[in-house]
Amino acid sequence: MEFQFITFEKKGKIATLTINRPPYNVLDIPTMKEMNVALAEAKGMDGVSAVVLTAAGSKAFSSGVDVKDHTPDKMDEMIAVFHQIFRTLVTFEVPTVAAVNGVALGGGCEVASFCDLVVASEHSKFGQPEVMVGVYPSMAVAWFTKILGTKRAYELLLTGKTISAQTAYEYGLVNRVIPDTEYDEGLNAFLEELTSKSSVVLKWCKKAIMSGFEVPFEKGLAASEVIYKHALMNTEDAKEGLKAFLEKRKPTWKDK
Repeated sequence: MEFQFITFEKKGKIATLTINRPPYNVLDIPTMKEMNVALAEAKGMDGVSAVVLTAAGSKAFSSGVDVKDHTPDKMDEMIAVFHQIFRTLVTFEVPTVAAVNGVALGGGCEVASFCDLVVASEHSKFGQPEVMVGVYPSMAVAWFTKILGTKRAYELLLTGKTISAQTAYEYGLVNRVIPDTEYDEGLNAFLEELTSKSSVVLKWCKKAIMSGFEVPFEKGLAASEVIYKHALMNTEDAKEGLKAFLEKRKPTWKDK
C-alpha cells in the first residue's frame, strides 16, 4: 500500500511509523486507517527488536483525532478505526516506543501512552482535553488508571489540563525526557538500549510482563515461571547470554 498520511520504514532492527501531517499531525479516519495497515505489517516483520511511533516536525506528535470525525455520521467508523490501533498494539510481541517531540493531546496522548515506552523532548506536552468540548477520551478512561493510578487518572481526565514532559515523567506517563537540543541523539541512545539486546529475549520478557496484568500476583508469578522455564530458557540467546557472562565476554546474539 502506498501511504499518503504516514511513512513507514524498517532500518536495522527498528520499524518506524511516522505520522506525516504536520504541523499538528491530526488523526483523521484516513490517517488512522493507514496507521492500522502499517502496524499490521510491522507485527509480521522478522528481525525487528522495536517498533517506534513518531511524527513529522517538532510542533506536535499529534493534537488528537480530528473533531470533524466525531460527528454522529462518522462516529462509529472513527471509534472502530481509532480503537483498532490499540487492539493491534496490545498484540505486539516486541517493545513499542512512542517518540514524542511536541504536543501529544487527545488521541495523540492516548496513542503515545499505550506504547510500552515513551521518550519525550523537553518542550513536549501531554493532555486529554476532551472534557473541554463535552466528551471523554474513550481509550484513556480504560487505560490511565492502570498506568498512572486512580488519583492521577481522575486529575488528568476530569480537568482536561495539559502537563509538561517533566510532569508527565513524574506521573509515570513518560520514561525519559530529553533536552530539545539533544533529542535525536538521546532518542537513538535510548533505542540502542533495546536493539543491543536479543530480540527474542525482549519478546519473552515482554510476554512475561503482560502475563501479570490484571491477575493476582501468585497467578502472574506462576505464568512467568512457565514462560521462563519452557520458552525463554529454550532459546539460543538465553543460553548464549548466560554462557558469555560466565566466560566474561560480550554475548553474540542470534535473535533466536
